[in-house]
Formats: sequence, structure tokens, C-alpha cells
Amino acid sequence: MSAAEPPRRRLAIITTVWKYLSHAQHMGDRFLVGYPRDGRWHRPPFDVVSLYVDQRPEGDLSAQRARDHGFQIYPSIAEALRCGTQRLAVDGVLIIAEHGDYPVNGRGQILYPRFEFFEQVVKVFDQDGRTAPVFNDKHLSYSGEKAARMVGHSRRLKFPFLAGSSLPVTWRLPAVELPLGTELDEALMVGVGGSDPMDYHALEAMQCMIERRRGGETGVRSVQLIEGDAVWKAGDEGRWSWSLLEAALSRSDSLLGDSDLDSRPQNLARNDQLPKLVPNPAAYLIERNDGLRTCLLMLNGALQDYCFATRLKSGEEVSTQFFLPPTPNVTYSACLMRQVEDMFTSGRAPYPVERTQIVSALLERCLESRVDGHRRIETPELSISYQAPAESRFGG
Repeated sequence: MSAAEPPRRRLAIITTVWKYLSHAQHMGDRFLVGYPRDGRWHRPPFDVVSLYVDQRPEGDLSAQRARDHGFQIYPSIAEALRCGTQRLAVDGVLIIAEHGDYPVNGRGQILYPRFEFFEQVVKVFDQDGRTAPVFNDKHLSYSGEKAARMVGHSRRLKFPFLAGSSLPVTWRLPAVELPLGTELDEALMVGVGGSDPMDYHALEAMQCMIERRRGGETGVRSVQLIEGDAVWKAGDEGRWSWSLLEAALSRSDSLLGDSDLDSRPQNLARNDQLPKLVPNPAAYLIERNDGLRTCLLMLNGALQDYCFATRLKSGEEVSTQFFLPPTPNVTYSACLMRQVEDMFTSGRAPYPVERTQIVSALLERCLESRVDGHRRIETPELSISYQAPAESRFGG
């Protein structure tokens, strides 16, 4: 190491599964071999020194990665954080609890042990009188109450805490950034994929845009998840905007139907193909405490990407696509690990963990609405307020 180079830091990874195309592989490998950053190949100044992996299914890569990169796999989270010593021996913690064989609750949520992993990390912090920055991949928890406890621990012990999806920091087509303090009239997000795993990504992508509105995030007043023909009826009744759907779909690179069959241009929001392409639509109707109406439409069968549109108070409509590069490189995860590396290095989270907290909690309540007859639910417990950072930090 030259005199100009800072000392390398030590990183622990706590994960459910490490196999090909798992989140642990996408994210852990960035710290093992590097990733593209600012047009160059970047090697983070970190050494992965320890790993805890909860399950080792067929295709497990954890033993191979440990052998190839010289780190130790430990039988418990506490041992991984202490690296065989009596005290915390790492400078950063990656919690990646996605994928693996875990139970499913009555709302259709996979009970990944994010909260339980986090609690074990905090127990070491408490016992050893030392902390380190923590990143938690995706949801904080399937439970809003558990998510609040996680944020509470980070405030109590005053350690940097970052969480969430890669969509807020991936590239945008076009590169839209709403100025802080923008006055919004309504917002709509379009997503695809299975409920719970993919709707979370879409909800957080919408959240990173609307949190920049005048007054910042003020919390959620009510939620309702409706499905089937009731979705189209709600659009006709003005509960969500067909005009914003048209704007969002105009950013898609993957429209199906005629566009896919014979490259025929089409406006899916203004023809009768949409209900035929999407036999099972879902609308997440979310009203904010400041009166802003927001909606996530999950439109499996109509497109294959994630697009956002909002109407400003001036009447102007603004839209963009959250661009997700394909497998196997999925470079959007490099965009997220850049934010994590910056937090580990600076000791400051680049954006508030409350963004992830509010999305984790409102998703739980939306799924509760679905299983409880698609009823509207008042959500006074979601009065979570915060201010967005000045810089969105998206796009590589």
C-alpha cells in the first residue's frame, strides 16, 4: 500500500443465500471484484473478511467465494461480526436477506429474516460498545412495526443505516430529477412482476420521486389495493389518471401486444388492447397526509419495465423510465452498491432510511387491504415525515 492510499476497511456480509443471480451474488461480488463507476472499473477499498449464510441450496457459491477471496464463513452472525475475536471486528455490515426457502404469511409475503438478522447485529453493537454502518437490502421487514423498531435501533445507537431498492439509483430514461420543493398534483407508477417481491421495487421508485415535493414526505393517510375490472373502473372514475398512464407508458421500451407482434406503434392507454393484455391488473391507491394522490399500477402482460409519471401543479406532466440493465451483469446493483460504499466510507447515509421504512409499512397495509376484501384502510401509524436529500444520486 502506498502512502497516499487509505487503509483498507473490513466488511461482513450477512445473507440468506449466495448463489448465481441471487442478491448476495449481485452485491457481494461488487466488493470482491469491483464494479463500473464513472466510466472506469472501480475496486472498493474494502476487504470482505467474514460471511454468515443462512441456507446453502443447490448451486451455493458461498464456499467457492470464500476460498477464492480468502474470507471466513462463520456459523453465527455474532461470530461473523467479531471474526473469531471477542469484539466487533468489521467496519461495515451488508445484510442481504432475499432468496431462500422461507415461510409465506397470509398476505403473500415471504418471511425473509431481515429484522431477525438486524436484531442480531444490533445485539453485538450493544454488547461490544461499538457500531458500524449497516446496509439492509430491499424491505426493512415484511412488518411495518418491525421496520420501525429497526429505524429506532439505528437512532438509539447513532450508526449510519441505509436500505432499499436499486430502482431509485439506477439510470433514468430520460434523466429526470424533480427540483426540491416541486408542487405536485398527482403521481402514478407502472410496474410488473409478482406481488410483494416486485411491487416493493415499484413503490420505492415512486417514493424517491414524490418525496421531493414541496413540504417533503408527510406520511400516508390511507391505502387500498384493488384488482381486476375494478382497476379500469377506478381510472374511469378519476381515482387514478389515464393521462398519467399514457405518459408513463410512453417511456416504456417493452410494450407488448401489437408492439411486440409486428413492431406496430400503439398507445396502450388509449385503446382496447390493455384489458386484454392485462387480465389481472392491480392498483395500489395511496393517499398522502398532504392530500397528494399516488397510484401504483401493476400491469403484468402490458410491458416489462418500470415507468413513472407525475402532473405538476402547473399542469405539466413529467415522466421517465427506471432503466434496468439485463442479466447477468444487472449493473443497476452496482449503482446501489456505490451508495453503500459511499456510506461505509463517509459514515453518512446518502438518503434517509425513512424512505424504505414508509414503503415497507405501506406495502404491508396494501396487501392487508387485498386479503380483507380490497377495502380502504386508514393508516394513522404511517405518519412518517422526512425530507429528501438535495441530490437524487441516480445513474451510475
